[in-house]
Amino acid sequence: MSWQSLPKVELHLHFEGAAPPSFIRGLAKEKNVDLSKIFDENGGYRYENFDHFLEVYEAATSVLQTPEDFALLCDAVLEQSREQGVVYTETFLSPEFCGGADVAAWKEYLHAIEEAAARGEAQGITLKGCVTAIRHFGPDRAKKTAACAAETVGDFITGFGLAGAEMMGRPGDFAYSFDMAREAGLRLTAHAGEWGGPDMVADTIRDLKVERIGHGINAIKDASLVKQIAEQGITLEVCPGSNVFLNAVESWDKHPIQRLRDAGVNVTVSTDDPPFFHTTMTEEYNMLEKTFGWGEDDFREVNRVALNAAFCDSATKERIAKRLEPET
Repeated sequence: MSWQSLPKVELHLHFEGAAPPSFIRGLAKEKNVDLSKIFDENGGYRYENFDHFLEVYEAATSVLQTPEDFALLCDAVLEQSREQGVVYTETFLSPEFCGGADVAAWKEYLHAIEEAAARGEAQGITLKGCVTAIRHFGPDRAKKTAACAAETVGDFITGFGLAGAEMMGRPGDFAYSFDMAREAGLRLTAHAGEWGGPDMVADTIRDLKVERIGHGINAIKDASLVKQIAEQGITLEVCPGSNVFLNAVESWDKHPIQRLRDAGVNVTVSTDDPPFFHTTMTEEYNMLEKTFGWGEDDFREVNRVALNAAFCDSATKERIAKRLEPET
């Protein structure tokens, strides 16, 4: 078996950010919303820099207005992932986009998404949700998101995270929300070290007590921090294609994923917001093979690391682990 046909585990996938452009265009047309400015001549998403990306992202999500819209989005996202051989994925969900972070409204949206996830399960892909606060919306709104997460923790909602504009505020500003989520039994992750320096990663680990870091690539600039991450068993949700596309890293050959792995850090591979960054899990694997010479053994190991770090119960891990085993 070559790596192309390997079953894959993905831990860092933004729900709305995974929306196929064709899906968003169709929904906008149904709702008579003009989103023509956010698409390029080839039908993909169009933006100029990271800040503009956030604006386009929020414009695209503006047509997702009802629980039924999000259920259809879930169907589209899971079909896209399944085509890439993904058998288990975790997605970042924001109650801000699902009922304005009102707990009652959030539960309605979540119910619709869970029903779609069950359909995906029947078709061979397992989805779990990680409720995510939007950093640039501020700490007070993050508390509302954390309350939504705490009220809906269960088989589907298993994690809590922090995304958005990384350079807005400091990790400690969100400590209350993370404490609330932790007390509710949720597993914790947070974006850090994609744009911020090693200090942002270190502060996130210290102040939010996370077990995973989204991106985390700038930790490579501090050898002692890399050693700490390795020793504590913290897992990095690395999205190389996204990092290169957004110029967080100069090029694929300059990406630190191999150096982090060589230093004993748990690294995983994900696509972040795949249609925005013109990537897929297959393309990520292809570029890792081309750039660093990764082969089947490397990809199997990365998937084992990802499953071990997944925010799901042991029964689910055992079931997925069997799908990751080599065929005999």
